[in-house]
Amino acid sequence: MNRNSSDNSTDNNAEKIVDLYTDGACKGNPGWGGWGVLMRFGEVEKTLCGGAAETTNNRMELNAVIQGLKALNRPCRVRVHTDSQYVQKGISEWLPNWVRRGWKTAGGGAVKNQDLWRELAEQAARHQVEWFWVKGHAGHPENERADVLANEGVRLAREGKS
Repeated sequence: MNRNSSDNSTDNNAEKIVDLYTDGACKGNPGWGGWGVLMRFGEVEKTLCGGAAETTNNRMELNAVIQGLKALNRPCRVRVHTDSQYVQKGISEWLPNWVRRGWKTAGGGAVKNQDLWRELAEQAARHQVEWFWVKGHAGHPENERADVLANEGVRLAREGKS
């Protein structure tokens, strides 16, 4: 809790949580890809999307979270909701071991998407983040909105607007 030492008042925004609902999409794997983020802070919502050519679904899933965290102006309490077990397990379970092994997998190979995992770790370190997995395409309203945004990102990439 942030307190102002002169008047002992509470900064109400410090107690609020930013929810990020993220998704990635890919038309072909590799192929045209997109990412989408629905950000919610109290009653305020913001959406983000983007895309790339010749990418993979996993890269777009990672990019969605990275871009959502980058959009936050200051350190926050954040709840990231993703339908990607790759992202959720990667950040929660696998990342510490990859770092300890010098970015090698348990089998000794190089970690795929290392550039994005490093960037995600850097962005997540700026915040107090909780990670939640949600089942994709199962009627979760915010996840469905993130999916629409990710597909919009694919469209923008195809049109050269991302």
